[in-house]
Amino acid sequence: MSSGAPLEGRVALITGAARGQGRAHAVRLAHDGADIIAIDVCKSVSDTVTYPMPTPDDLAETVALVEQAGRKALAREVDIRDLAAQQDVVAAGMEQFGRLDIVVANAGILSWGRIWEMSEEQWDTVIDVNLNGTWRTIRAAVPAMIEAGNGGSIIVVSSSAGLKATPGNAHYAASKHGLVALTNALALEAGEFGIRVNSIHPYSINTPMIEPEAMAAIFAKHPTFLHSFAPMPLKPVAREGKPGLQEFMSVEEVADVVAWLAGDGSMTVSGSQIAVDRGVMKY
Repeated sequence: MSSGAPLEGRVALITGAARGQGRAHAVRLAHDGADIIAIDVCKSVSDTVTYPMPTPDDLAETVALVEQAGRKALAREVDIRDLAAQQDVVAAGMEQFGRLDIVVANAGILSWGRIWEMSEEQWDTVIDVNLNGTWRTIRAAVPAMIEAGNGGSIIVVSSSAGLKATPGNAHYAASKHGLVALTNALALEAGEFGIRVNSIHPYSINTPMIEPEAMAAIFAKHPTFLHSFAPMPLKPVAREGKPGLQEFMSVEEVADVVAWLAGDGSMTVSGSQIAVDRGVMKY
């Protein structure tokens, strides 16, 4: 890490940090100078979630990458539905680092099905992880941020499905719409403490959650659903040896936005919903 990194001396809590978007956010914020508190469930949460969940080895790899960036990491296997466990890891982070400046509430799950054909477990698990679990992250973290007295930034990872209807995953969309309300209310409530709160809304990110077989199966069964999942209109050009448009967005592209929201360049932005979608929401 070079001296004068934009987040030098700050501490970030990231949920769902073992792989995918969460790992990318941890690594990017570490390169920008932040020490990292990384949590992930690292096991299956329900048989209704059919893609492989992250493992303890995945979380250990995130820690190694943070340390390679020259920063310290505190990692725990934590289910975000467990408030006491989240409070414990926040307390441990405060003891080790003395402050908490950034929260990236990233952890979430996805499954597929029509509303009236889902099981109660399928519906309840997605709502409980994505919405209730994110509230528990906020409940654990905000008192510590206020105590630290440094203000800060909370970035809630919603989805394009948090801004528009998406057939085939209404429970996911409902949870992600709920995160918008949570974000906006928290921006009003926490603003007096210098804490800004925003949600980001990625579309079609290349992570294990994108389960091509499951998506193909539901689109084959209900072909009209496909029209709600449009191609991205923005066609990026290749720069600095990086390719242009890919079928999916990369986790690093989303991490660029998270890093901006975490840093001082976004000091006047709070209560905003930021689409990270190459313009697809304008269809």
